[in-house]
Amino acid sequence: MQARTRCRTAAQALVDQLVANGVRHAFCVPGESYLAVLDALRDSEIELTVCRHEGGAAMMAEAVGKATGRPGVCFVTRGPGATNASAGVHIAFQDSTPMILFVGQIERNARERDAFQEMDYRAFFGSTTKWVTELDDADRTTEIVSRAFHTACGGRPGPVVISLPKDMLTEPCSAPNVPAFEPVETSPGAPEMQRFAEMLNAADRPVFVLGGSRWDEASRAEMHRLAEGWGLPLANSYRRATLVDPMSPVFAGDLGLGPNPKLVARVKESDLVVVLGGRMGEIPSQGYTLFDLPAPSTPIVHVHPGAEELGRVFTPALAIHASPPRFVAELSKLAVTPKPSWRAEADAAHAEYIAWSEVATSQPGKVNLGEVMVWLRENISPDTILCNGAGNYASWIHRFYRFRRFMAHVAPTSASMGYGMPAAVAMKRLHADRPVISVNGDGDFMMSCNEFATAVQYRLPIIVIVADNAQYGTIRMHQERAYPDRISGTELVNPDFSAFARSFGGFGATVKRTEDFANAFLAADASGLPSIIHLKISPDAILPGTTLTAIRDKARAG
Repeated sequence: MQARTRCRTAAQALVDQLVANGVRHAFCVPGESYLAVLDALRDSEIELTVCRHEGGAAMMAEAVGKATGRPGVCFVTRGPGATNASAGVHIAFQDSTPMILFVGQIERNARERDAFQEMDYRAFFGSTTKWVTELDDADRTTEIVSRAFHTACGGRPGPVVISLPKDMLTEPCSAPNVPAFEPVETSPGAPEMQRFAEMLNAADRPVFVLGGSRWDEASRAEMHRLAEGWGLPLANSYRRATLVDPMSPVFAGDLGLGPNPKLVARVKESDLVVVLGGRMGEIPSQGYTLFDLPAPSTPIVHVHPGAEELGRVFTPALAIHASPPRFVAELSKLAVTPKPSWRAEADAAHAEYIAWSEVATSQPGKVNLGEVMVWLRENISPDTILCNGAGNYASWIHRFYRFRRFMAHVAPTSASMGYGMPAAVAMKRLHADRPVISVNGDGDFMMSCNEFATAVQYRLPIIVIVADNAQYGTIRMHQERAYPDRISGTELVNPDFSAFARSFGGFGATVKRTEDFANAFLAADASGLPSIIHLKISPDAILPGTTLTAIRDKARAG
């Protein structure tokens, strides 16, 4: 579609600029405050997904940003629409995901009168975005949208919010489209790389921890090639599992929630830790206990595309301002002399990972979620995209499932509940040819279960697995540790999730024994419908390595 530069409204110019920047999907809940944009989208090549809740729409846009590295786009209405969408904005901020949220706004002549659904979006979103602005002048539409793309993707990626006054959207825009944005990749300097080579060659037990965003398949593959050739152990940070193939001989494990204690010990005992791409935040740093803060005794090299993150939490021995692809490209040029100790450490680390993750641990109850994860990893295509939200159920995913492909896992590092269902819708819209699974807890799923209707509306054959233990399990676990036997606010009464699926026109099955899961999954897959598999999990099965009973007994004894 050729860009309209004459006789077009601001709404039409906005949509044209999105198309110019390669946007092919947008997510929304409609609102009268931006009807002009909805009308312009009708004639564009952008596929619009209409959602059932603004939080779901924003999470879908965030998932697209996470999976592609280019901003996911969401439209919501003013006031309640914006506040509902804030959950997705917070995820994008904590996960370093490029995203643009467009919010309808009251007419400009009614501002600061506490008009109907009026909000100050700069104040509301200011602490969870990279930039918040209000588009006042129709002739600046393409400029502001272009800047939003550059801002969302630059340095440490994140969300941008643009408020759209209703009356402005129908005004004429004479400005032409701005050329499509290109992400700016920051390369490391020669002195920093020389210093890094010296530090790496001097180390006997180095460990690389890969995380963050701004990776691509090429840089991931090159990092694998170098690490396997040199014998360097690679770990991934929380919910960045697709950055390392778990069957690579140098994979050391997942440094997230409930990690292998041997991996934690290995990182603590290393003589050089290279934090590549991530922030080494609270979860991967194990509550900021892996290193002394703010000056770690272990030499740390921190490589990050956002200069503001270097030295923010810990002071690295060497800070390198670079995006992962550019750093990896320069890494391949270094004069590195691998040591036999590197290979020995990598072999030992990988053996520890295999021993930790190969066989599901025993669990109370008739459905073992670990065995379900093992069955999935051995029976579904590696191209399958698995999405999940937050809850203790995810511990079984991290420990026993194996993500063999780049971005085959889409989940929030912010551990936001309700993410799995919207993310699965977004991934199936983005990749119609790839299998998509959403794994959820019961409380987790119920926070966005209305988006199952979206899957039905767009005929998206997603398989949704709901692990039902009739409680907010993570909170119950902490409750038993702090207040054993005093249950308060964590019990749930759930519907028949399989009947829920059928009521929307999908496929539903209930699994009460582990051995029945395979047939239920195959039937769901064969149905060609959006499906829910309802797993009846024992409330006592709280983590792969322990039970609620054991946690309670320990708390009583303490």
